Amino acid sequence: MAAFKIEGGASLSGEITPQGAKNEALQILSAVLLTSEPVTIHNIPNIRDVNKQIELLKDFGVKVDQLEEKGSYRFEASGVDLKFLETETFRSKASSLRGSIMLIGPLLARFGEAQMPQPGGDKIGRRRLDTHFIGLKQLGANFDFDAQRHRYFVKAEQLTGKYILLDEASVTGTANLVMAAVLAKGKTTIYNAACEPYLQQLCKMLNRMGANISGIGSNLLEIEGVEVLGGTTHTLLPDMIEIGSFIGLAAMTKSEITIKNVRIDQLGLIPNTFRKLGIRIEEKGDDLFIPAQEHYEIDTFIDGSILTIADAIWPGFTPDLLSILLVVATQAKGTVLIHQKMFESRLFFTDKLIDMGAQIILCDPHRATVIGLDRKYPLRGIRMTSPDIRAGVSLLIAALSATGTSVIDNVEQIDRGYQDIDERLRALGAKIERIN
Repeated sequence: MAAFKIEGGASLSGEITPQGAKNEALQILSAVLLTSEPVTIHNIPNIRDVNKQIELLKDFGVKVDQLEEKGSYRFEASGVDLKFLETETFRSKASSLRGSIMLIGPLLARFGEAQMPQPGGDKIGRRRLDTHFIGLKQLGANFDFDAQRHRYFVKAEQLTGKYILLDEASVTGTANLVMAAVLAKGKTTIYNAACEPYLQQLCKMLNRMGANISGIGSNLLEIEGVEVLGGTTHTLLPDMIEIGSFIGLAAMTKSEITIKNVRIDQLGLIPNTFRKLGIRIEEKGDDLFIPAQEHYEIDTFIDGSILTIADAIWPGFTPDLLSILLVVATQAKGTVLIHQKMFESRLFFTDKLIDMGAQIILCDPHRATVIGLDRKYPLRGIRMTSPDIRAGVSLLIAALSATGTSVIDNVEQIDRGYQDIDERLRALGAKIERIN
């Protein structure tokens, strides 16, 4: 098991470029199973979760070629072997990766069957899969859950288009249903669909492959099924969660950082939400420049009441950045209520921040009140463990701003979502090393 040893308190400076989007990559990689023709994907991040998804595709018999350009791959799913579904290797690999659930839609649509063990991922509370399977059943799939083997099964000789009203705007659920519906017979309408930029990217790619999807960017998708899809080339967006993490890093460490090529048009509320904490962010072309700040002050609502920042489905604020905002608020001037609506275990990492000297009241599993210290009492270094990807990076940011030495164990969690994060931070001047 690896750990990060961090000497905190150093100001950073320089430029950093975000990796390709992890959450988009897991959807796009799943979609290569929908065609026997080559699909080329650029800007794929070299991180654990994405590499696991690529390994699964190889195990299915997908031909994978790494191209000369960094992060570029060509996939050809002309010889998919469904017998791999029955192997212990599949059970082991798929159960360790949450994104593996999005293989179900493409496999069912093209080959008429799929199965999946209960997938893993971050331990951030209940993450039910009902939306996926209820939608697939509405398209005509037969569904079975083997409780003893903890395995889901779906089969369908022919999927048929249907009007589907989702009970939740699940991103992965919407992606699965879209990938199933593009090869279904007739018209599928998905209402209350997720409309995140990464889901829009998936739909645009499928249309280039020959699908007929309209309503992209809205919560009402209409899909006219086609008989076959062809190959295409696709480039992933920059990772908006990395971008938000770097904004928080600059603020906490009083650093001057330029975040390059961020696709500002795809960031939604992210920059303005950080601005509510008093962080100055300048847009320079397609770059974000965060100047060094000694102090930043949290806004209040118009009537003077304490600011509340909550997550919401897109175009609301992404839940993946609430942990970062919470850490940043610990050294701001003022008070903020962080309301994590979607996952009931994501705020439990605050006990580590309290040990570092932060003033946080964990009201319940979903809400935390942060009383900013205005840098009068800097956080102090401690030893801690990364519980999940986003909390892990939040603790890393806290450690970089703290006085003294911190050690973060279980950094494999961070590696699941952030490419070469220690090397990239050292290039900015951070005192961080990977130890065993």
